[in-house]
Amino acid sequence: MKKTPPKFDIVIFGATSFVGQILTRYMLAQFALDGEIKWAIAGRSQNKLMALKQSLGSAAESLDVLVADAADEASLNLLCSSTRVIISTVGPYALYGEPLLKTCVALGTDYCDLTGEVQWIAKMLERYESQAKVSGARIVNSCGFDSLPSDLGVYFLQQHAQQKFAERCSSIKMRVKKMKGAASGGTVASMTNIFKEVATNPSLRKLLANPYAICPADHGNKVRQNSMNRPQYDSDFNSWVAPFVMAVINTRIVHRSNALVAGGYSQHFEYNEAMLTGKGIVGGTMATTVGAGLGGFAMAAVLPPTRWAMEKFILPKPGEGPSQDAQEKGFYDLRFYGKTDSGQEIRVKVTGDQDPGYGSTAKMLAQAAACLAQDISKDCVPGGFWTPASIFGDRLIKRLENYSGLTFEVID
Repeated sequence: MKKTPPKFDIVIFGATSFVGQILTRYMLAQFALDGEIKWAIAGRSQNKLMALKQSLGSAAESLDVLVADAADEASLNLLCSSTRVIISTVGPYALYGEPLLKTCVALGTDYCDLTGEVQWIAKMLERYESQAKVSGARIVNSCGFDSLPSDLGVYFLQQHAQQKFAERCSSIKMRVKKMKGAASGGTVASMTNIFKEVATNPSLRKLLANPYAICPADHGNKVRQNSMNRPQYDSDFNSWVAPFVMAVINTRIVHRSNALVAGGYSQHFEYNEAMLTGKGIVGGTMATTVGAGLGGFAMAAVLPPTRWAMEKFILPKPGEGPSQDAQEKGFYDLRFYGKTDSGQEIRVKVTGDQDPGYGSTAKMLAQAAACLAQDISKDCVPGGFWTPASIFGDRLIKRLENYSGLTFEVID
């Protein structure tokens, strides 16, 4: 018997979360409800979902609302059976993400999310990668600011290096030139949960420190990577640099892409990320200040008493985040410098026109799901755990430039 096609192309699970609401509004503006993409919203609270639908006005009158609970296997089976692609915004993923991903893998439903939790991705790979290859489910983690701009930025640079020099770069640096944005409570909750896990399971420190933590076992890259965890001067950018908080996840995704993209980048590939802080004494002082601040936050987050105090009195709560005005005024400018084995050099930049973690992330996540649903058949790309660069490549770059306010440009 021929299998009945699912009713929807995309379902947003966790639509009432902070980023889920932004994503829903973008989906309505971008795809409407009567276009080529059939989509719906889902979550565990019927009342919250209906309130979100009503807030969208008459344009959302026909929007389907699906109720499912991450702790209810039967409801997840119904949900995942109804769609080709699931977008999950339900974090921290280490606490709430596994049941949905497990169900997608079992049913062969494609899945994407915005997780930045390396330890969770590693666990999901160990448990479900082989099954996803059999069922046909394409699992694509980290389709938001962590780590899509970094991953596709490196991919874009490598494509142009190949065209220009007939070789790819074996060494690439990403530097944050400018960025304006604020963290939401959901992001903070994910970060603090990682520190909680480390405090109760010290072996996670080794995994989190491993740049190849989510690479296939046979990836073959033995290069010692520079973690950029201290302030230093970068002569390639003529600037002091400070540690970048997202590097822990971004670099791991990029290294996995090196192992998965056709032909790979290099068997001795080097990649690191940092923030530009400027020249001279001022730049050096700023780099030291940023480094000390990140170190202080990490230390406070590991210790239960100070972590409790920060969560209660300082950090934003889950469901809280930057205002719409702040999202629209946010932006980012990322610079990439690559060098080939023969000494050829290339520079590119990736920019986004809204708050990186929320306004821009919602647009990236929506277009990633649309790309998965419309542009990449399962005959072309089989089931498994993919990175944005290894499964989407140029197709998603084109979507992001056309519909999501991102630019990818060769500058040197």
